[in-house]
Amino acid sequence: MINAVGRTKLRDVVAGRLKSYIVDANLKPGDRLPTENDLAKRFGVSRLSLREATKSLEFLGIVEARPGRGLSVGQVDMDRVTEYLGFHPALQDVPPTVLIDTRVVLEAGVLPHVARRMAADATAYESLDGINRKLGRARGLAAAIELDRTFHHELIAASGLTPFMAFGDLLAVFFRRFGEHLDVDAAVRGHQIIIDALKAGDVAEADREVRLHIENHRNFLETTP
Repeated sequence: MINAVGRTKLRDVVAGRLKSYIVDANLKPGDRLPTENDLAKRFGVSRLSLREATKSLEFLGIVEARPGRGLSVGQVDMDRVTEYLGFHPALQDVPPTVLIDTRVVLEAGVLPHVARRMAADATAYESLDGINRKLGRARGLAAAIELDRTFHHELIAASGLTPFMAFGDLLAVFFRRFGEHLDVDAAVRGHQIIIDALKAGDVAEADREVRLHIENHRNFLETTP
């Protein structure tokens, strides 16, 4: 018996083929795509299935659809990608130790790039310092957790490594897991050491503090039943 391909699965298959077409054709943001009719014929699907596929890609900014202009290659919306990943159900089941290890790799890995950008542009330091000052004045745990998350999000962003932002909002999952244990004073002190070291070009010191800053969360795992 032949199993029918469900509409959701077909949409995903078509979306995958369209992404492959964009890559194989070496298309860039702004380049025009064939019409819906042409793409539907190319992939052997209905216009409805093609449209469902393009809608899913529009959500992430991979494809743009404009009235009177048709389809074109879009500019990936990294904020939307990270928001999607941060709330993806699969990430909710990631073991806490894996989240800690991933954060260490991610944040320690961007530090040399952040230091170079700080040396070239003082606003990178000023932005992070400003967030940390707000964290020190935060009223209420919820506000403090959000500012702590924002600091680490912006630390990764300051590297200029835009694709990393797609993984940066596993921070959203991390802070939902560990946020209630936030020691605001310790966080502020740790953040300041990190950004001051980066401003001074001392990546090794920043690396040590980042690892200590994140690894401290293991203590909560050991004391939590």
